[in-house]
Amino acid sequence: MRVAAGTAKKTIRRINDIVDTVVLIAILVLVVAGCYAMWDSKQVYQAADAARYEIYKPGAEAKGHSFEELREMNPDVFGWLAVYGTHIDYPVVQGPDNMKYANTNAEGLYSLSGAIFLDSHSDRAFSGFPSILYGHHMEKSAMFGEIGYFADKAYFEARKYGMLYYSGQEHGLEFFAFVHADAYDSTVFRTKIAGQKARQAYLDKLLQKAIYTRDIQVTTGDRIVLLSTCSASSTNGRDILVGRITDKTWDDPFELGAIGKNSTVLAADGLPGLWAQIPLGFQIVILVLPPLLLRFFALTIVKKKRASPTFSRKGNLE
Repeated sequence: MRVAAGTAKKTIRRINDIVDTVVLIAILVLVVAGCYAMWDSKQVYQAADAARYEIYKPGAEAKGHSFEELREMNPDVFGWLAVYGTHIDYPVVQGPDNMKYANTNAEGLYSLSGAIFLDSHSDRAFSGFPSILYGHHMEKSAMFGEIGYFADKAYFEARKYGMLYYSGQEHGLEFFAFVHADAYDSTVFRTKIAGQKARQAYLDKLLQKAIYTRDIQVTTGDRIVLLSTCSASSTNGRDILVGRITDKTWDDPFELGAIGKNSTVLAADGLPGLWAQIPLGFQIVILVLPPLLLRFFALTIVKKKRASPTFSRKGNLE
């Protein structure tokens, strides 16, 4: 009976050791997978960082590169977009359809962040009514991630201007509306509207849908451009910043120190900011893993002590 009981205990200990080992391996695999996911996410956001393209910006030839060099790399590049007071400062491309640059960057390489691209039905001279530019809604102020910030009235009011470069020269952008619409709303996502009556009807409908507007006396003869991205507030929602293209260019008041780029956005600096960028699931793993490891090693040490031979007071081996 004692032999059987001893054998049973040994079997139970072995099973416990196996279970503990499997749990530890599973946790380590989860941690490794989490670290890789964080690294991969970081690579995606680095690839989408506007600073990466700064060397190609028209007028930035002194930095060793030129806009023409970028065009040689990818002939689909034809312009540049900047929204003052944001990190939106990117090359503009146009592909044969509206799918190519969803996963291709301005250099013509595969990238999950894609590129800022002109609707394939719009013309590169922005003479259509309206013209539509698309970009991914990304966190960390990448691509069109800041378009959604214009839903805040103070943010919208503080950011009136931008720059659109095409046909070899800079043009001004004067933003006059922020619209939230459904991705399948054909009354918004249209191009090449012909006739003054049809254009006026479109413009009226667009302004009716707008959350905020700025009265700058827009007419059917103006060149209208929509900056569209996915909305975080609804599945098929789209956030759209609407502007008028002007021959007059505008100074960037943010570069001149009027207000900071992110004056209405809470910046996350230091360790608290770093912690906030970690996905919730990985935060839980980071918090739970150390106690589990300590418990595992503590149990291992206890088991070894129990399994090691000891001597009784009489000197007999027990």
